[in-house]
Amino acid sequence: MKTLKIKVSQVEKLGGLSNQTNQPNGTNMSTFNCVRCEDRGLILEKNSDGYEVGIPCYCNKKRKVERLMASSEITDKFLKLGFGNFETEGRPQVIEIAKTTAIDYVDAFDDIKRARVNSLTIVGTPGSGKTHLQMAVANNLIKMGIPVLYFPFVEGFNDLKRNFDLLDKKIEKMKQIDVLFIDDLFKGRDTATQFQMEQIYAVVNYRYLNHLPILLSSEKTIDEICYIDEALGSRIFEMSQDYLVQIKGDRMSLNYRLKALLNKNKR
Repeated sequence: MKTLKIKVSQVEKLGGLSNQTNQPNGTNMSTFNCVRCEDRGLILEKNSDGYEVGIPCYCNKKRKVERLMASSEITDKFLKLGFGNFETEGRPQVIEIAKTTAIDYVDAFDDIKRARVNSLTIVGTPGSGKTHLQMAVANNLIKMGIPVLYFPFVEGFNDLKRNFDLLDKKIEKMKQIDVLFIDDLFKGRDTATQFQMEQIYAVVNYRYLNHLPILLSSEKTIDEICYIDEALGSRIFEMSQDYLVQIKGDRMSLNYRLKALLNKNKR
């Protein structure tokens, strides 16, 4: 117990647990992001023996989430996407299935994150909400304290071409991050450049071999991805076969962007 008291004393000397604010007289408590710990991350509480000990403040988790959000490369607009604002009413059943699958994936994540099948793939018709659902998954995982990196296929590779010196660092981050979200794989293409294929295969294969989860959306079906590169497509399928949704059918009813046009045609 003497050692514990010494450690607490040392922290107090560093300003980490002092009951004093160390702020000029008259400082408003509202200047702190967390008034409970005064932004120190720790609070003093008495244990059963009556000694004060340092306890992590709940704001630590909030700060961690904020840091993860900032490093995810997800835009502010996408950070607002969740399951609650994903509409399924009046839409085909496959859209409800996609939403349910995404929610089930989040619920199961802690149990499957190091399993062979640990990824979520939603592919098919443009405008069906694939990115929204995957972004809702990503945002929920971040709130659980899990690092996620967002990589939009077209824009991501365009950025790498403009900043080629950052290629190795970026690819390594895509390999190592806890969860990688690849959005719109092969968007607008029937094939891919050699550069794109080499890099995306290297990333997916590394994550496949090391059982690291991927969130993936694409307008291509698994068959179409395999047609472009079977080694890539088969790995994606194997990693996500328990959490795989392929959205196919009438684009007028599946594409939410065409909803107004569909309603207009019914008049």
